[in-house]
Amino acid sequence: MRKYILIFIIGALVAGGGFLFFTGRGENLITKLFGPDVPTAVPYQPSPSVSIPTLASPKLTPQLAQEINLDIPFTSQAPHRNWELPYKEFCEEASSLMAISYVTGQTIPNADFANAKMLEIKAFEEKRFGYYEDTTAEETAIILKEFYKYPKVKIVANPSITDIKTALSQSKAVIVPAAGRKLGNPYYTQPGPLYHMLVIKGYTKDGRFITNDPGTRRGADFIYDPAVLWNAIRDWNGGDVDTGKKVMIVVG
Repeated sequence: MRKYILIFIIGALVAGGGFLFFTGRGENLITKLFGPDVPTAVPYQPSPSVSIPTLASPKLTPQLAQEINLDIPFTSQAPHRNWELPYKEFCEEASSLMAISYVTGQTIPNADFANAKMLEIKAFEEKRFGYYEDTTAEETAIILKEFYKYPKVKIVANPSITDIKTALSQSKAVIVPAAGRKLGNPYYTQPGPLYHMLVIKGYTKDGRFITNDPGTRRGADFIYDPAVLWNAIRDWNGGDVDTGKKVMIVVG
């Protein structure tokens, strides 16, 4: 049956003059039909406010979801498939846009929208930092707090796999910087980026992480082995990424 569905889709695309593929919507449709088997995406749900107890309470172990997939919209860092400058440096901008869109209940409707928003972030970075390339986790947090005026942003040093899953179980988006060549993504232009940034949006029952990886147009719901992703998490560290600190940005 899947074979016949694919034949039908290809025939429709050819009949339509390739319109869907030109806009990128055809790829999204095929990805949804034949992509990785991931949990159903869930929208952002802010944590309810809790009154401060008058007496000391025992510390409770956070409950982890068996599996989760947050409904974080995707964009490639090169929405029009132009991987020249500045777009090949836009992983931080794309990750920020995806995370903030999720927690504010917005979408990324098309490539033109994503392109314009990332150029706006670039202009902010150049004014705020003097550059836009290779922003650290701390600088990316500043983008979220100052450019987007979003206060619920936290940097967590030395996160464990459980820390990442805990944040996701609380419906929070997670952004991580990474030594890109340690990720081993086959869709990168090899050998892959020295420094990269991506959004973790969930995990499967068997513990694999679901990501929105802006470094490839096939990055929506891209699955990483937990050990591979955790080992790759490294901050910029002045370009010495392999020895950079492990850190994550929690948004929401």
